[in-house]
Amino acid sequence: MSRPAEPVEGPSTVRRASSVDAPLLVERFPQEVPFGVLGRLIPTSTTVEIRLQLHPVPHGRALELLQEADAVAASELVGGGGHGSAAPAQLESEAASAHELGRRVAEREQQLFRVGLTFHCRAPSPRRAERHRADLVRRAQALGFRLRRPLYEAGLATAPPTLDGAEPRPAGYWHTLHTDGVAAFFPFLDEAVAEPNGILVGLLLDDAAPVFLSRFDHASHSWGIFGTTGAGKTFLAALTALRTHWMHPALDLVVLDPLGEFGGFVRALGGSVVSLARDGSARLNPLDPTTTGGDREEKAARVGAILRALFPSLLDEEAARLDSALERIYQGGGTPTFLDLIAEVERGGAGTRLSVLLEVFRSGSLRSLDGPSTVDWGSGPTCVDLSGAADSQLAFHLAYVLDAVYGRVRRAAVPTLLLIDEAHLLARDPVTAAFLDRLVRHIRHFEGGVLLLSQNPDDFLQNESGRSLLRNLRATVLLRLPEVSRACREFFDLTDAEAEWIPRARLPREAGYSEGLLRHGPAHLPLACVASTPEFEFLTSVLTGPGASAGSRTYPSNGTFI
Repeated sequence: MSRPAEPVEGPSTVRRASSVDAPLLVERFPQEVPFGVLGRLIPTSTTVEIRLQLHPVPHGRALELLQEADAVAASELVGGGGHGSAAPAQLESEAASAHELGRRVAEREQQLFRVGLTFHCRAPSPRRAERHRADLVRRAQALGFRLRRPLYEAGLATAPPTLDGAEPRPAGYWHTLHTDGVAAFFPFLDEAVAEPNGILVGLLLDDAAPVFLSRFDHASHSWGIFGTTGAGKTFLAALTALRTHWMHPALDLVVLDPLGEFGGFVRALGGSVVSLARDGSARLNPLDPTTTGGDREEKAARVGAILRALFPSLLDEEAARLDSALERIYQGGGTPTFLDLIAEVERGGAGTRLSVLLEVFRSGSLRSLDGPSTVDWGSGPTCVDLSGAADSQLAFHLAYVLDAVYGRVRRAAVPTLLLIDEAHLLARDPVTAAFLDRLVRHIRHFEGGVLLLSQNPDDFLQNESGRSLLRNLRATVLLRLPEVSRACREFFDLTDAEAEWIPRARLPREAGYSEGLLRHGPAHLPLACVASTPEFEFLTSVLTGPGASAGSRTYPSNGTFI
């Protein structure tokens, strides 16, 4: 029997038999590491061995290390920092972090570990092993890691471990991490999501694994899609609605369409289009109390919020006067009109600023809204086309149509999906944002869900109602954004790598499909939002407007139809 060949060590590789081992050491970890990070880091097309050594640091020694780190940061702060030292803000953060971790370790909520992590790219030849190693270095840098080749230390980096961790290792091999930091690497989590009865939302960018989400199996049935113009919001929203309709054939689909892009899509599903704010032939009376099931007090409050969307400059005294007038006209019976409201306001004096504002409903551009509703909702998919509305009045039209749709949802005995485009128009004013927030929170009680489309989540972060709305979205897709603000980063708990990637996510015109970050519960998943060939051909034939071509039949990583 022949003995196995001895390993041959090169400058940065080790050959064993017919395989070349090209190791990589972790020189620096990123400040934030998402759970299951190694699943994103390691490519599925190459053979990479991961070696993780863990040695718990004794409790007393762990406290000493943290006290030393706290003292070093405090002394540097007192001294103002020398040449090349960290900025005061960073030192303060490090001191606070060390102090908090020391408390948690002292209370045994966390533990410190001595950690050694190496990556070993295996290939038949040094050239191929080096190519794989260079690719891994690029991927690691994108996630905030800094890796290095162990020059003339490859043997030490690839030597087998001992039980006590006392074997010689290259400089910088060992790191100290706490329990949460170690958990991000082990066990190696599979972040693919495949919920029963779910629809395909996209494919993971890492390995093209499909992600299936079930809208109606969670406490909240509402989702959000955010992205700059051209990022593919319209196409993705229509694709989501189409797949939901397939899974739930009795679905009551309602689309609020300020730009007139979804009419052909809804007609193709056998539904109808209601064109408001165009020629006055179709009318929804914003004052009709049937939308609240006859609760006239609730209707008075909603009308006040709806009118704030049209008159955001109302002064407090004008808002109070309007509120009083609404209370009075809803104390009686019947269905009020805007002429009734104007008459009630003018009882306190004609010619006031409030009465002048309301004149738009008597003799101005909104006079067609004065009168009973003429729209028959019927059944089946419905698109409310608001493309004929003036830009300055869009938020108002969205608000009163939302109120009417909420009444429809209350009466429906089937699951409902309400798609709201240009939702930021309602998010900017605290009153209308509160109105939309209440709808999102309450619609789930009637088996209803909302699909919000907007260009930037920052529009919703400006007031508490907008933030509450975002918190109540079960799933959020962040397509390409011009930039990720600090408020957005903190609210969605994005890592630095994620925040830097989103403005570089590829657009449909660049990649043939949209890229985006899916935030679903605790999971953050980079996705390719793709369509099958029949879906692509159907949607591009029925959608109109700038979002019509945003989609693809292919997934370029493997070049095949899906």
